[in-house]
Amino acid sequence: MKTLSRSRAVRTPGGLSLRLDVRAVLVVVLLLAAALAAGVALIGTGDAKIPAADVIRTLAGHGTAYQDFIVNELRLPRVLVGLLVGASLGLGGALFQTVSRNPLGSPDVLGLSQGSTAGALVVIVLMSGSAAEVTVGALVGGLVTGLAIYLLAWRQGVHGYRLVLVGIGVSAIATAVNGYLLTKADLVDAARAVVWMTGSLDGRDWDQVWPLAGLCAVLVPLVLAGGRGLRMMEMGDDVAGALGVRVQRVRLVLMVCAVLLTAAATAAAGPVSFVALTAPQLARRLTRSPGPNLLPSLCMGAALLVTADWAAQRVFGADQLPVGVVTGVLGGAYLLWLLVTERRAGRI
Repeated sequence: MKTLSRSRAVRTPGGLSLRLDVRAVLVVVLLLAAALAAGVALIGTGDAKIPAADVIRTLAGHGTAYQDFIVNELRLPRVLVGLLVGASLGLGGALFQTVSRNPLGSPDVLGLSQGSTAGALVVIVLMSGSAAEVTVGALVGGLVTGLAIYLLAWRQGVHGYRLVLVGIGVSAIATAVNGYLLTKADLVDAARAVVWMTGSLDGRDWDQVWPLAGLCAVLVPLVLAGGRGLRMMEMGDDVAGALGVRVQRVRLVLMVCAVLLTAAATAAAGPVSFVALTAPQLARRLTRSPGPNLLPSLCMGAALLVTADWAAQRVFGADQLPVGVVTGVLGGAYLLWLLVTERRAGRI
């Protein structure tokens, strides 16, 4: 009995040829379909329920004025932010895990989310800043934290376990700073900070959509273009260098992209936990490919976050939860399972 090949060679009219992993392409298509379906379901969810067919008709420009206001003005921006944040976290997590060569090397563990939170708390507690200023503070906090981790982990290059260990230390420091800032806040600012720290898509509008969409439009193609070098680097820096890859340059560019994606996602929706950790691992298990799985991780992150937001609104009855609570519960359970699996395999 014949079996389908995992990959096929494709030749373009211009003479270029590339090899596609059939299973990975199928996984990407299915994850995109799942993310879009969850987005349509989420748009139709709420006090004013709208059937999926009417949601699609309204998005195509054929809905009533009432449906157009509910769908395009109130709910579509929230869903788009969810898709973009999930995609950014999934792609950023895949980059960090590949560079560190460690399944625990995600922004949650390395301290980038905590650094972004510290930047936001400084603006909320010390400056009583607006929502736009909180977004800028979170972005700056994430960038500063990422730079500190990279510099502290550098010793004739950045290597996996050193990066993870430094990140864990920086995460502990940032968590302590966040706790200190909360103790110095008044009641109103503390309540506002706690809500932001949970991670939520409530109240998101077009002001959050466009900056994140523009950043993704620039960074995602840049990251995907570096996928070949990243795949070679999995064989070791010496082998990758012998094959013509500028290892340190590629690693630095991709880590900057990962930090920007993570910081921007955190600035838009707060520190939504564990999506960056779980999305690359789940994508790798679906594709069964040893590579970085950048595009599948991106699609998995988008599907996970939008589905979690739908569950946060529908599963718990009248008590609607922030999406960060749902991803935290599911991601924590996954992390425990991952640690047990790694220990049984003798890798930790």
